[in-house]
Amino acid sequence: MISEQHVVIVGGSSGIGLSTARLLLGQGYKVTITGRSASRLASARDTLSGDIHTLAMNAAQSSGLPEAFAHIGSFSHLVLALGSSRGAGPFASVSLEEVRAGFEEKVYAHFAAAQAALPFLAPNGSLTFISAVTAHAAMPGTAGIAAANAAVTALVPVLAAELQPMRVNAVSPGVTDTPWWDFLSEEDRASVFADYASKTPVGRIGTADDIAQAVVFLIANTFITGQTVVCDGGLRLKG
Repeated sequence: MISEQHVVIVGGSSGIGLSTARLLLGQGYKVTITGRSASRLASARDTLSGDIHTLAMNAAQSSGLPEAFAHIGSFSHLVLALGSSRGAGPFASVSLEEVRAGFEEKVYAHFAAAQAALPFLAPNGSLTFISAVTAHAAMPGTAGIAAANAAVTALVPVLAAELQPMRVNAVSPGVTDTPWWDFLSEEDRASVFADYASKTPVGRIGTADDIAQAVVFLIANTFITGQTVVCDGGLRLKG
């Protein structure tokens, strides 16, 4: 029964993670969201209804992860919605330091969180990573973040084979309206979104709910494993 299934969303206080929590709660799942900021978690919780729990934890600090998951206890599904904007920029000028920071925030955090969660994650449950379309599309200026997202995507088939019968999948979002873009001014963000919308076959950028629907699908469908769902509105198809 869905009501007996517990989903933990690391990075669940905003954006895709928060939208995923809302959809799951609406379907009767028990959900725990984690994030670095206790105040942001409290604000997120106020927007949700259902069997919702919160836990402050920093996925980038691997030493504290085993204790955090032990506090949560046994659960059915893990969603790793961790992002990073570090490492973007032209290949000729992006610093290795920035690329390394991107790997720390994206690849190593996903790896460490998944590893620490294993003793508590149901063997017949699921693990869902959030990568990004940069891992699949040739987008100039994204070499650093593309490498990080590709590394996350590469984990999926390996872990699906190694951790079976647990199902391991990923979602690679395209350009999506989430707080990830808050480094831009409102005007610049609107301009970037309009540009990407014009390049996308569906004629718009994504919403957090678009991506959350793909995540919930992978959690619920017990016949899918080792797959990365690219949810980008077809952006990667455009030259």
